[in-house]
Amino acid sequence: MYLLEMKSPGEFSLIYVATHDTLPYAILSHTWTDQEVTYKDLISGTGKSKSGYKKIKFCGEQAAKDGLRYFWVDTCCIDKSNLTELSKAINSMFRWYQNAKKCYVYLTDVSTPGDDLYVQANQSTWEVAFRSSRWFTRGWTLQELIAPAEVEFFSQEHKLLGDKRSLEKLIYEITRIPFQALRGDPFSDFSIAERKRWVAQRQTTEEEDLVYCLLGLCKVSMPPIYGEGKEVALKRLEMTVKGFSTNESEPKDLKDNTASFIVPFGRNLNFTGRGTQLTEVEAKLFTGGRVTKVAITGLGGIGKTQLLLELVYRIRDRYKDCLVIWIPATNTESLHQAYREVARQLKIPGSDEDKADAKKLVQNYLSKESAGRWLLVFDNADDVNMWITVSRSGSGRLIDCLPRSEQGCIVFTTRDRKTAVKLAHQNIVEVPEMGEDVAIQLLQKCLVDPDLVNNRPDTTALLKELTYLPLAIVQAAAYINENGIAFADYLSLLAEQEEDVIDLLSEEFEDDGRYDNIKNPVATTWLISFEQIRYRDPLAADYLSFMACIDPKDIPQSLLPAGRSRKKEIDAIGTLDAYSFIIKRVADQALDLHRLVHLATRNWLQQNDLITQWTERAIIRLEEVFPDDDHQNRTTWRTYLPHMGKPGLLCRGDLGRVSLVMDDIMRLRAGASRHADQHGQLGFDIPESRTLEGGRRLGCASDGDEKKGVRAGASRHADQHGQLGFDILESGTLEGGRRLGCASDGDEFEGVRAGASFHADQHGQLGFDIPESRTLEEGRRLGGASDGDEFEGVRAGASRYADQHGQLGFDIPESGTLEGGRRLGGASDGDEKEGVRAGASFHTDQHE
Repeated sequence: MYLLEMKSPGEFSLIYVATHDTLPYAILSHTWTDQEVTYKDLISGTGKSKSGYKKIKFCGEQAAKDGLRYFWVDTCCIDKSNLTELSKAINSMFRWYQNAKKCYVYLTDVSTPGDDLYVQANQSTWEVAFRSSRWFTRGWTLQELIAPAEVEFFSQEHKLLGDKRSLEKLIYEITRIPFQALRGDPFSDFSIAERKRWVAQRQTTEEEDLVYCLLGLCKVSMPPIYGEGKEVALKRLEMTVKGFSTNESEPKDLKDNTASFIVPFGRNLNFTGRGTQLTEVEAKLFTGGRVTKVAITGLGGIGKTQLLLELVYRIRDRYKDCLVIWIPATNTESLHQAYREVARQLKIPGSDEDKADAKKLVQNYLSKESAGRWLLVFDNADDVNMWITVSRSGSGRLIDCLPRSEQGCIVFTTRDRKTAVKLAHQNIVEVPEMGEDVAIQLLQKCLVDPDLVNNRPDTTALLKELTYLPLAIVQAAAYINENGIAFADYLSLLAEQEEDVIDLLSEEFEDDGRYDNIKNPVATTWLISFEQIRYRDPLAADYLSFMACIDPKDIPQSLLPAGRSRKKEIDAIGTLDAYSFIIKRVADQALDLHRLVHLATRNWLQQNDLITQWTERAIIRLEEVFPDDDHQNRTTWRTYLPHMGKPGLLCRGDLGRVSLVMDDIMRLRAGASRHADQHGQLGFDIPESRTLEGGRRLGCASDGDEKKGVRAGASRHADQHGQLGFDILESGTLEGGRRLGCASDGDEFEGVRAGASFHADQHGQLGFDIPESRTLEEGRRLGGASDGDEFEGVRAGASRYADQHGQLGFDIPESGTLEGGRRLGGASDGDEKEGVRAGASFHTDQHE
């Protein structure tokens, strides 16, 4: 054999030694590239410019550190042009590695920061890359791992990761080679079939090498004949090795090391990002000991199925011998149908019988060691009852029909984290919201005209409106492609009325990566989840319905309807959190409901004729919990006020109930005004009007004995400052500007009711601004449904104006200035302050 001898740093030469000589030497194990230094390069001295020269230099330097003068590298120590020498090398390779004092595994695809001590103490920084290293997939490296007694692993920075002993468990998890074989136990302890499986997942450049690399493992020699093909080489090996069976009943055989791949979708070429989650899932698979179960969870439409699809294709690429089975678990019918198809494709005996239990057949098949490596995935496993309930057919629970094998893994996707925990215990991988940069990449990949994303302001605005949800992004791109519109046009559609936005988000679109029988639009993708929640946790469904009728942001938990017990309330919030519908603000004891889920829930309520019922329940609840006007309650005011002005309450609720709520707002106005008079400042802040949150505050007025403060307050402020004391802003945003004015009951408030309406009749506009008018019919509903003399004013006025002028008496201008949004209509109370009887109308008459 040829050995390399180190002459000086970076300089070495070839020497030829008899194989029976006992010169101690080190040996290199690596994966080849097209930049390797060959025997001829080394003889001619022309290989130093190749990147492979660095490997040779590393091996020599490391051998010198270990006190070894000689070393061997396969690329340059074999003259491949000499067929006799090549044949000898192939048959001697196992012995050469076995006799080496040290074997250095150089991993070019594993990178490590820090020094050797840091690297070995922080295995987590490189373990994922180590597990997926190409070195573990090559045919020849199998004997290079097993044969030497001392095997050390190095990163591309030449940092020692560990040796075969210290990394034994990790190597076993990757290769499934038993510890005894890694430790050098005699091959006679392992069957021929078992040794065949060690190499079945590996690949070689020349197909015959997949057979030739087994020679040392089988303790035989035979001349290589390149060009004969793998089948002929295998037959020659079978004749050489007694017991190398050709039993066709073995599911895994060298005759065909490509396993079945039963997946209903092609690879998604638009798949973008999610590298962290893919790596996390892959790290949990094939870890040894017992069957591994992993659950991928996240909000509907977040991309769980697409992540799983990319995962199974990566597994197929990495493990050629891995059987991959995909089963849709949306419902019992789709699951049973998929099981029957799997049993048929695997040709499991008995699968063609009419009464065969396909689940049991597949379970028994995969639980056998002969099945080899497999990955079983269940997509859309959202209904936990389907898994834990005993079936009517008497076949037991579905969860008990899962196969068990040290060589297998099971992966679920589910929207429900509670289901994920029941199915996979602690092995949960959550898919988070997509970042803006990755979302832009996804959008660009889906567009016919990818240059549209170069308009960064519109791109950013569009993705923000779509909440960076992959399903919403793909749907928007499909609509933009079909209609040839710009991002600004789609944004304008999202700014339309709620019903129009729902129609837009209900548009069906072509998607090769989704099931034919499941609707894919954003507006409908959560409907099945809503039904599951209503069935499984009624209080959670109640909370979701309630939150759909108030502002979706910063919802105090104290505002939610009371449950039968504190545990029921915690469970209900936990259910909504498990579906990723809400985000908990732990410090504030508040919740945020996902904006698109809020919209979809309202759509769901409308489809089920529940929107009016829940609007009224929300009004009742607000009236119950709203605090008195004591200044000490100002923190609670700030929290509750955005929900008091929610359009669903003011436009769809019973006017009597609405009036009660508005009474509370009036009292709050009075409290703030008194505090302002006494302390020179308002009792609470009104945020900037142009922000999403900013335009959702209502002004305050006084609450004297005869409750006349508000009547004079707004008008007097207008006289002094040239504009009304409070605007209701935010008319231009998607959520904003949907406020309608309501007044409270009681004869004491007659003035403001009649005043605003009277002014509307005469001047065509109210004395204060209310953005975004509703339809004529809605205006009549608000203005007309009288409930006695005490409601005559604003109701009759608005309706009468609608009848005469074909539109509401409310004018719906754009929001006022930023300063205007910060006014409060507060004034001190007292009998003498009666200017409110003319109300805001008086101000408009004087200052138009």
